[in-house]
Amino acid sequence: MGPNTAAPAGACADVAIVILNWNGAKFLHRFLPGVVAHADGARVIVADNASTDNSVELLARDFPTVELLLLDRNWGFCEGYNQALAQVDSPFFVLLNSDVEVTLGWLRPLRGLLEANPRIAAVQPKILSQIDPTSFEYAGAGGGYLDRLAYPFCRGRLFDTLEKDLGQYDDPRPVAWATGACLMVRRTAWQALGGLEPAFFAHMEEIDFCWRLQNAGHEVWYHGGSAVQHVGGGTLHKTNPRKTYLNFRNGLALLYKNAAPGELYGPMFQRLVLDGVAGLRFLLSGQLGNFWAVLRAHFSFYGSFGYWQKKRRAARPHLRVRDRAGVYDGSLVWAYFGKGKRKFSELGLK
Repeated sequence: MGPNTAAPAGACADVAIVILNWNGAKFLHRFLPGVVAHADGARVIVADNASTDNSVELLARDFPTVELLLLDRNWGFCEGYNQALAQVDSPFFVLLNSDVEVTLGWLRPLRGLLEANPRIAAVQPKILSQIDPTSFEYAGAGGGYLDRLAYPFCRGRLFDTLEKDLGQYDDPRPVAWATGACLMVRRTAWQALGGLEPAFFAHMEEIDFCWRLQNAGHEVWYHGGSAVQHVGGGTLHKTNPRKTYLNFRNGLALLYKNAAPGELYGPMFQRLVLDGVAGLRFLLSGQLGNFWAVLRAHFSFYGSFGYWQKKRRAARPHLRVRDRAGVYDGSLVWAYFGKGKRKFSELGLK
């Protein structure tokens, strides 16, 4: 299908909303009508990762105004977006998961923030649970943070504990990372950094991308004046051993690739110890699949160490001591499991 030439030239005509799809016909049927209705003049594009369900037929039949990019195979989340966005020339992209329900007026605040501040290269909206819209959702919540060991958390979500949305995180602010479930990015910054890290395949790739953005001198923001609702777990549930493997492997690679020289080796050693503790907990609780996933994650990281070394060497001129936004100088593991802190406000961060 060709471009939507009939689309009105709205306030967001220079934005392309790009949904990467793989066998997600049920989500497209459910949520794509809302994306089209609330596009505000933006292009709506579905990049299909060689689906084997009826996604392509559904799009051709029910969504004739939506552009379709057909990828030749399932490239995974990271390289799938890299392949798709190389074919899109809009100044701004929105990487949008197929299991996201957008709301009226969600797009303009994000676009307005990037227009107002050229230093901002990426921004996310408030991410609420589609199942329970009164609660924040795991993947992004009220903006992403990292502790000193590069464990990710959010305003509104520490580990698996989710807060209710009471308006406490409605303010726009710089953060350490913005969710890949709904991420608006400047095309120039995306191209300069080469997009997402393909070796990640999926999971934590947006954290790596946002860390690289900040190392390159850009800012990453959260805008609570825009909200979307995310189903979550649409591809892999968070207890799936495949997801456990990707999170542990990518967590090590994330820290090794991006940390400044003076902030790498101590945190890296502590991560290895804590990963061992996590693996032991999986074993003692009978979660053998997740236990083996942690071991495989470490073997994969060590086995690919030459690749990660090349990535770190290439990034070395831009690696910065921790002056980034959204970094907690303590240990999230200790705060959560040792001190019982369950809310972002209890960490002492502003």
